[in-house]
Order: sequence, then structure tokens, then C-alpha cells
Amino acid sequence: MIKEKELQEIVRQFPNVFEVDANLDRLVKKIELLTYLNPLNIEKEKYKFFSSKYVDEPIFKYKKLQFDPYKLHRLFFSQRLERIKDEQIRKFYQEVVYYYANMIQCIETIGQGRKFYYNSLRVYGTPTEKDVQNARFILHVGDEPDTGDMEKIYTSEDAKSFFEEFGQQYNFPLNISFSNSIAADAMVSNNTKSLLIKKNGVFSRNQLLTLANHEIGVHLVTTYNGSLQPLRVFSNGFPKNVETQEGLAVFSEYMSGGLTMKRLKELAYRVLASDSLIKGYSFSDTFDMLQGQYKLDRNKAFTITMRVHRGGGFTKDRLYLSGLKKIYKRYKNGLSMDTLLTGKVTMESEVTINRLKDLGLADNITHTNVAFKQNCNKNRALDFVLDNLK
Repeated sequence: MIKEKELQEIVRQFPNVFEVDANLDRLVKKIELLTYLNPLNIEKEKYKFFSSKYVDEPIFKYKKLQFDPYKLHRLFFSQRLERIKDEQIRKFYQEVVYYYANMIQCIETIGQGRKFYYNSLRVYGTPTEKDVQNARFILHVGDEPDTGDMEKIYTSEDAKSFFEEFGQQYNFPLNISFSNSIAADAMVSNNTKSLLIKKNGVFSRNQLLTLANHEIGVHLVTTYNGSLQPLRVFSNGFPKNVETQEGLAVFSEYMSGGLTMKRLKELAYRVLASDSLIKGYSFSDTFDMLQGQYKLDRNKAFTITMRVHRGGGFTKDRLYLSGLKKIYKRYKNGLSMDTLLTGKVTMESEVTINRLKDLGLADNITHTNVAFKQNCNKNRALDFVLDNLK
């Protein structure tokens, strides 16, 4: 870790970088997208949708904005980036400003149909033809037989106890709370450095293992590592960091021995659901594809469909599979993951991160991922699939 005296000297060398970084840090605290995008009435709308025999489109409600989008936009673009003399760092922060500005537009238009959809596409993109082919390839592979580990018998309180015990492997505080308004079974809030568990959720033993390695082993590790970096952008997020971060998180499931074909197929369904959205299909159409064509349980089909159609159309979920593919390839090439755990960063920014380290503007990681130390996967079918993704 960079010592206080060393940091003071670095700040003196790059005063404009630290000024811009601190200003952006104050502004970005208001725009954690998922806080606004998770519907507040998921269970109610699911009940209505099922009661209508899957015909009536859900009408989701969302948290009200707690900031003025126009004023916040103006403050982002008022940053005097031209004062940063280093051209590479200046261009990096230009990309950061545009990325955060796009995020504001996403939040501002949640629930406004195509407006949100097009803003979302700018941030998360669309599934490629290779992504769709990979998803279909995965779905042709047979499932492994269910074991006792797959039976959903654990409550949210059980999950809390499991995560607390798992978290003892890591040298950072584990703050856990329950929520009625998250789309996932568990998720990390970067702003509050906490792990949220879906209240009244029911979990299997395998699910608890994968969630622990996914959320604690990667998302909280990068949250805490980012918070220890000299520049706050490591904590707030590099542009388009989702693919790398979610790829690392699912890879952590794989290395822990918890990843199953069933879970990998869920990621494939998310790609196909995103592709369905891009092709203009409705909520009911996407749900019908998952439940009718692929025979998914209706609750699972609803969750995947809701995640993709929320807000007006949200393609983030398509990045989990492509992220895993890229991280797995990196692993097979014998490359370390440490640089990618320095914060909410991307594979594409590795050269920038290493240069920032050379300048004293970034530090080596404090917290590592326990699962990355040894490959505990014994599922040869998984290896075959991951080795053959295009």
C-alpha cells in the first residue's frame, strides 16, 4: 500500500489529475444504476402476469430520482480536463466522463421504454452473432444429474450465516442486509460496500457457494481494492467494466468448483433473452420463448425476462457469458488476474493500469480471490464447453 508521505508527493506531481478524480467521485456517488433499475413491485407484477396466463405485460415501478439529471450532467462536463497535461491520462478521464454521463441518461429514462433502451445500448451493447451461437451451443449439452446440493432448502437467514462464515477468509468487513427490491438473489452495493440478500429468498447449497464466490470473492474484493487505490475512479468504475467484472465473478464460481452446466445455461438464456429484446419481442414473447421453447420453470423464465426487459430494455445480462469466455481464455493462457482485481476495471485498460502503477497513481492489490489459487472444478463437460466457445 502506498504510504501517506509517498501519496502526498504523488498528489503534488499530479494535482490536476487528483482534482478531477475527486470531483468525479463526489458526483458519481449519486448514480448507482441498479439502485434505480431494480423494480419495486416484482412479486406483485409476477403474480398478475401469471394470473393473466402470461398475457398482461408487467408494469414495473421504480425508485424516484434523488438528483437533478441536467444539473449533474452539466457538472460532469464542466470538469477542466485540459489541465491534465498527460495526454493518455486526459483521454482516459474523457472516456470516464462520457461513460458516467451515459449512466445518468440511463437512470433519467428508466421506465420510458425506447428512450431507456437506446441509452442502455450505448453502455452495454448488443449480443453478437458469436454470443448467440455460443449460447445455443451451451444449451445442446446435457445437464449433470441433480444432487442434494441443488435442493433449495436454505432461507435468506441461512444464506447470511453461510456468507458470514465464507467471508472470514477475506480481510475486510462483511456488511450484509436484506432487500425486497433486488432482481438477483444477492448483489453487492458498491457505494455502501455491502452485500444485499433477497429477503424471503430460498437457496440451494450450490447456489450459496456460487453466490459467495461471485459476490464476495470478486465484487466485494474489487470494491475494497478499488477503495484503497489513490484514484477514486478505481472504485467508481472504469468505462464499460461490466464484462470484465462479471466474467471474473463467474470464473470465480468455476474455480471454486461450484459452476454447473445448469448455471452456465442460465447465462446462455440471458444472452438469448437479450437477443429477443434486440429483435423487438415483447416481455410475453421472451417469456414464452424461455418457458415454451426451452421448457424453463416459469419462475426462472420470469426472472430472466424481467432482468432483460426492466427499465425499457436492459442488455447488461448478455455480458456475463462473453466475459466468462474472455477471462477463461486469459486463464488458459497462464495470465494472472491480479491487475483485473485492482478495482472496477477492464481487461482492455490493463496497459493504462500498469502505466498508472509506474507513475505511482495506482497500487498493487491488497485483497485477492481465494478461489483463484487452485482450480477445484472437476466437471469435464464444463471444460469441454468453455474450451470450445467461439
